[in-house]
Amino acid sequence: MEIKLFDSELQVMDVLWQEGDLPAKQISQKLNEKIGWNKNTTYTVIKKCIQKGAIERIEPNFVCHPLIRKEQIQEQETTELIDKMFNGSTSLLFASLIEQKKLSSSDIKKLKQIVKDLE
Repeated sequence: MEIKLFDSELQVMDVLWQEGDLPAKQISQKLNEKIGWNKNTTYTVIKKCIQKGAIERIEPNFVCHPLIRKEQIQEQETTELIDKMFNGSTSLLFASLIEQKKLSSSDIKKLKQIVKDLE
């Protein structure tokens, strides 16, 4: 199942992925401290996540439980980026990343190990 999350929804999900199950009130407090959201904004975004099937609401106390893993969203977003910007070519994405960033010898070593492990 693929769920498309907007940046605002990812803010809520990040809190849950870091903290685990939390009451909506605590999510609201954390996002107020982190990015200045008020309670109504947070609750609206939580409700959108519930409608999309990303969060389950558990009573009592409006506890929010993530139904999707961060890795699932990362994979979806990466696949979408590769398809949209690199014509589905992972090697073109990889080449673009390497060309735009100065890699340390440690980074190069890690990348070589990743490629070796894939072979």
